[in-house]
Amino acid sequence: MSGVLIDACGWVALVDARLNLDTAMLEVAGSPEYYLLNSVQNELNILSKRRGGLLLELLFTRTTLINDIEEMKHTDDMLIELSKTNNWPVLTVDRRLKERLVSSGASYIEVTSGPTLRLVS
Repeated sequence: MSGVLIDACGWVALVDARLNLDTAMLEVAGSPEYYLLNSVQNELNILSKRRGGLLLELLFTRTTLINDIEEMKHTDDMLIELSKTNNWPVLTVDRRLKERLVSSGASYIEVTSGPTLRLVS
């Protein structure tokens, strides 16, 4: 696996579960590159103003920023398109996004109650 897209709620769930990104990801995806859409970065920046402890500096230094897809307005649509095109799973806990990813033939990584990560493809 070459990459993983990070969704805002997936990152928050990972932080809340106190999982180490590299250690947890190693078991499900090896040592992938991490990718973050501009819109997800903006969403996380807004969220961080309401709550602390999101470790955004760590996330932003570890990810490659991807410009939003111009013809698409919704972040979930962009995540699905990038996931399908590049064969990258999306780190998310968003139920609707997970359903849409599976329906489109894409995959996702979720934080389980273990707490661990699980790849669903």
